[in-house]
Amino acid sequence: MSFPEYANIIIDISHEKVDKPFQYRIPERLRGKVDIGTCVEVPFGRGNTRRKGYIIELTNDPDFDESRIKDILAASDEIASAEDISLKLAAWMKRHYGSTMIAALRTVLPSVKKMKKPVRKFVSLKIPVREATEEYYEAVRKKQKAKERVLKELLDTDGDRIPYELLTQKLQVASATLKSMSDKGLIRIESEEYFRKPVAGDGIRYGDKVLSAAQQHIVDTVSRDYDEGKRDTYLIHGITGSGKTEVYIALIDDCIKRGKQAIVLIPEIALTYQTLMRFYRHFGDRVSVMNSSLSPGEKYDQIERARTGDIDIIIGPRSALFTPFQNTGIIIIDEEHETTYKSEQSPKYHARETAIELARLLPDGAAVILGSATPSLESYYRALKGEYHLFELTERLTGGCLPSVEIADLRQELRNGNRSIFSERLRELISDRLSKNEQTMLFINRRGLAGFVSCRSCGEVFKCPHCDVSLSEHRGGRLVCHYCGHEEAKPRICPKCSSKYVSSFRAGTQQIEDEVKKIWPQARVLRMDADTTRTKGSYDRILSSFAGKEADVLVGTQMIVKGHDFPDVTLVGVLAADMSLYASDFRASERTFQLLTQAAGRAGRGSREGNVVIQSYQPDHYSIQTASRQDYRAFYDEEIAYRDLLRYPPISHMLCVQLQSRDEAEGMAFAARLRAVMEQQRVPKAVFIGPAMASIGRINDIYRMAVYVKLDDYEGLVALKDITEKYIKELEEMGKLRNIAVQFDFDPITSYS
Repeated sequence: MSFPEYANIIIDISHEKVDKPFQYRIPERLRGKVDIGTCVEVPFGRGNTRRKGYIIELTNDPDFDESRIKDILAASDEIASAEDISLKLAAWMKRHYGSTMIAALRTVLPSVKKMKKPVRKFVSLKIPVREATEEYYEAVRKKQKAKERVLKELLDTDGDRIPYELLTQKLQVASATLKSMSDKGLIRIESEEYFRKPVAGDGIRYGDKVLSAAQQHIVDTVSRDYDEGKRDTYLIHGITGSGKTEVYIALIDDCIKRGKQAIVLIPEIALTYQTLMRFYRHFGDRVSVMNSSLSPGEKYDQIERARTGDIDIIIGPRSALFTPFQNTGIIIIDEEHETTYKSEQSPKYHARETAIELARLLPDGAAVILGSATPSLESYYRALKGEYHLFELTERLTGGCLPSVEIADLRQELRNGNRSIFSERLRELISDRLSKNEQTMLFINRRGLAGFVSCRSCGEVFKCPHCDVSLSEHRGGRLVCHYCGHEEAKPRICPKCSSKYVSSFRAGTQQIEDEVKKIWPQARVLRMDADTTRTKGSYDRILSSFAGKEADVLVGTQMIVKGHDFPDVTLVGVLAADMSLYASDFRASERTFQLLTQAAGRAGRGSREGNVVIQSYQPDHYSIQTASRQDYRAFYDEEIAYRDLLRYPPISHMLCVQLQSRDEAEGMAFAARLRAVMEQQRVPKAVFIGPAMASIGRINDIYRMAVYVKLDDYEGLVALKDITEKYIKELEEMGKLRNIAVQFDFDPITSYS
């Protein structure tokens, strides 16, 4: 058997240095003994300095003159470190999802620059208390006010050290005075480095909560499996308010007692505050957060705290999975059905599958916990097949029972002469809640002031000149493209037919906010969408204000219905519930069901009964009917039959080969060639679709097209991807492929839009 002769190696592994690999020869004694991810020692640079590196690719093809290629010196037998595991995970992602190794490495390695630790100063007495007292009275006698204030503060604290800023800011003592007292040997000024901690606790602490029998069964089962050496994947299907978070806390408690660390993934930053506080009140400073809202210094310090064992738990969205813990024992993915767990950048990895692979790569393995009130069809399908261990939580423990859900038929409302965005029933209930000082949440799956602007005479829809999408109206008469950012003024006259009847389809959060204020002027309204949450801390400020009952009504997009717990919310109104059904995506019904069920779950979480009104033009659709009953299994049975009929995931797997080109004809022609290359492999039962334009065929003057392949065997799709990648690389090396970019997406979560 012949083994590869050369290895492409990353020297060291800090993120800034992951720019390009260097090629080395594998000496005979090491061939067959090294693999991707192996730590090796190599001669580097002109001085042949002995440096540590990591193999990222094995090959038989030298990249340049063989006489100039140096030999690997040794293969390290050190215990697998977090970096070793990250590299092996990157190699798996490269093959499993399709990307370059460098792109995969940049995904798994923390992307932070090394930062200096901040320093804080402390002041303490350097002389005995008796002498300090004498110095104090002398300062009083000589009217040395600053020296007097310093000594009094130090004596009042029994000689304990006090923060430097307390003296300079609160007591207004000049730094020069403190330096002078230090030079005279009266006080000691000490400096110490510290970690930036982005979590500000509120002082409240939770004790251990008594779990229900069903909750305790989950904890006991996972713990027993761990004792027996089993590292399984578990799916907790729990209705909204069934206490999944308490189960997570108990599982992490057990994990930490074993000397392990925990990663908790949440779908997006909007959920960070409430989730973090619940964990912080239980675990204190041993928990921290990792997300894009942190400053570079805060981000660097959380990475260092994880590396050094200063924290046991990290909470954050998708990228928190790659926190460099040395001893991860459990990975929890809350709201596992959310689409944000799938990366939109290459490699287009899914956090669920990547977490399971990471758990497998860890020296002692780790348990993976998936939790949701509306599990993804993929997870529930695998759980029913026995690939995951399924737990069901059917009892609401947060207080009260599931809310009463009504469906308002907007077609009938229109026939009754109601042209408002609120049905009569929803109007009635909002008025009732305002009179009772209870809170309401109004959810719409839109952003901005309007969906689109059109001419009522000729039907002309105003589109972005650079993208194949309509412009949305924002405040001030601005038309904005939500894809490339193009802006223009809203025209008063149609440029096509000169009609003055130019108006917008009004179905946005701003307009709902305005309508609420118009109908109920006494109502205090907060709006939460992409426009109001751009600045750091804006999520937390809005949610804290609403939780503190500083507002009666919260209007928002999807981010308000995911995982939040507001006990005073007794009414949820879902406006245009079926809007997500119109998406050109085979998952549209699943997404609609999930959104409606999650939205309904926000009502009645306290002691008072909750109401939900779902407004729809398709009230009989099975996703809306089953969501109104909170009946996941009925929805699953209907939806899985549809997926089975058309061989969509999870029944079959799907590969989407995505192309982008400045020339539409050239892009489509190349897409057809890629389909032909894959068809030539004659893979049994493979179904090819396309090439076809993406649902949004042009963004920022770049044309977008795709070829789809459906196949039951995932590895068969990976093999087709490998062949396609090789074909593309050969064309690039010959200079025959320019101005066309290709990416791969396995089991796409959203349509290539």
